[in-house]
Amino acid sequence: MNRNLILMALSLMTWGVGEGMFIFFQPLYLQELGASPVEIGGILGIMGLAMTVAHLPAGFLADRIGRRPMIIAAWLLGTLSAWIMALSNSLPVFIIGNTLYGLTAFVVSPMNSYITAARGSLSVGRVLTLISATYNVGSILGPLLGGWIGNRAGLKTNFLVAACIFMVSAAIVFFLRPQPVQPRQEEPGQRSWRNSGKAVLTPRFVQFLAIVFIATFSMFLPQQLSPNFLQNERGINLAQMGQLLAGRAAGVVVLNLVVGQMNARVGFLLAHLGIASFATLLWQGGGFPAYALGYFLLGSYHTARSMVVAQGRTLVNAANMGLAYGMIETTAAMVVILAPPLAGILYDLDPPLVYPISLGLIGFSLIMALFFSPVCSRDMRVELPEEST
Repeated sequence: MNRNLILMALSLMTWGVGEGMFIFFQPLYLQELGASPVEIGGILGIMGLAMTVAHLPAGFLADRIGRRPMIIAAWLLGTLSAWIMALSNSLPVFIIGNTLYGLTAFVVSPMNSYITAARGSLSVGRVLTLISATYNVGSILGPLLGGWIGNRAGLKTNFLVAACIFMVSAAIVFFLRPQPVQPRQEEPGQRSWRNSGKAVLTPRFVQFLAIVFIATFSMFLPQQLSPNFLQNERGINLAQMGQLLAGRAAGVVVLNLVVGQMNARVGFLLAHLGIASFATLLWQGGGFPAYALGYFLLGSYHTARSMVVAQGRTLVNAANMGLAYGMIETTAAMVVILAPPLAGILYDLDPPLVYPISLGLIGFSLIMALFFSPVCSRDMRVELPEEST
């Protein structure tokens, strides 16, 4: 890896430690603040709305003003929102910080574009899964620390420590070097409705976005209130929950490194099976070892997201890469609006109900992806111009 990929990996690994300390404990902390399951789902849905509206403008701006400024802006906003959550003493103020944190999701499109452009001879799928794995190396430590600190000092302390860690991570991204804005031109074999390389929404890409929505929804739904389910229904404490979440991060690292070597379409299909196994093990598993295996396999969700981006890259030209990635992330983020409220309603009706419903949706998604996702004989390996190092 070159200098910029190393810096990005280091910053993401640091961020993963901080985020891992609180992000997966949020449903439990919201419960402590007095929110009901339905209210928790609604609050997480608001966060999802913030994530959704941010992606397209960020992808558009990344293609025009550069990726580095957008990355820096996201890191600073994430640090600010973490401090708001850490210092809040009421549910409304916490929701403000949580919503602002959702807006930082706009970094995904510029960051993926930056990583893609900096990849050198690596395939898109391989570099994205590799960098994602470094983030999740940090996420292994974060939940362990979060569970340990939360058990002893309360979950509020997790947010305070995470905010300090975010300041270190934000400092690192300032050392990233800028990349030139890509000239707008059509790549061979890519024709839009208007026969113009400027367009992104080709019929093939629109079909792919539909597959992204179905797959993301089916994989995201069973995750939302699983910490509450395990604590309230299965007697798992915070320290054990931290171990499960660390196992999830370890799963992301291992599965990214293994599946990231595969064809993007094959990896995407395999990720469905991983999430289906997670839902089954939490629903029918008889103890901590089964839950631990389930959370390890939950790491395939992030592998699926990387494989989605790698497949999407084959459908657009380089000049529209940021905007296309923004569309993919916007489609995925729409799920974060819809899935948490539905998970809250299902939990309120019957806590285990979300798992069999999710399994049915995953099965439908797998069939759709099998027949309609892009068939990639190879990942995109065309090197993109980058700044001199």
